[in-house]
Amino acid sequence: MKLVLFDLDGTLVDSQNIIVASQHAAFTAFGIAPPSRDRALSVVGLSLPKLFETLAGPDAPIDGLVAAYKDAFGVLRADPTNSEPLFPGVEETLEALQVRDDVLLGIATGKSRRGVAYFLERHGWERTFSTIQTADDAPSKPHPAMIHQAMAEVGIEAADTTMIGDSSFDMAMACAAGVHSIGVSWGFQPVSALQEAGAGMIVDSYAELRPALNKILGFPSHLATERLSATP
Repeated sequence: MKLVLFDLDGTLVDSQNIIVASQHAAFTAFGIAPPSRDRALSVVGLSLPKLFETLAGPDAPIDGLVAAYKDAFGVLRADPTNSEPLFPGVEETLEALQVRDDVLLGIATGKSRRGVAYFLERHGWERTFSTIQTADDAPSKPHPAMIHQAMAEVGIEAADTTMIGDSSFDMAMACAAGVHSIGVSWGFQPVSALQEAGAGMIVDSYAELRPALNKILGFPSHLATERLSATP
């Protein structure tokens, strides 16, 4: 059996607009100058306390910023004009992997378990993922606990596990856990950041992801074209 773990924000879901707006609202509520959009997105993947500590410093009102962020996020999500679409190819890729009898799927995300539950219900993913690791369950990325716990839960070793994510935190977490890693170029951080964090491979689309998994995990490739961007 093989375990394939996905990050959520920036990897499966394009949630950048609502994340940036929620951060802006939180900082504004405390009279703190919000970070630039690029800076705001650069820390997505961390748990919220770690995110705000990174952006505002350890002396900032971290608990208050987290609460203000959650309040703003809830308001923005309730507005139907604020969509959080899946990236192209997500549904087809998950369906193709889910039907395999030699693959288990999981999530490892800086979101809360409540935040993950929203997407499970929205997209009918309640039975798609065999293990779900969140900011409620483990230290913030890049600590490897999420991956260690996921592997222990399903009984799969590091050699048969792959982490897929869009951030340097995902790649560093994978390296720390001793698992394979695939970085995606369509997320919230530049490819260079993923490479510097140790990404084993970079893909530019979900069309490239399946053959990349075939290559890493030793599956026979059933796709005629295989375009992979290997890191130096």
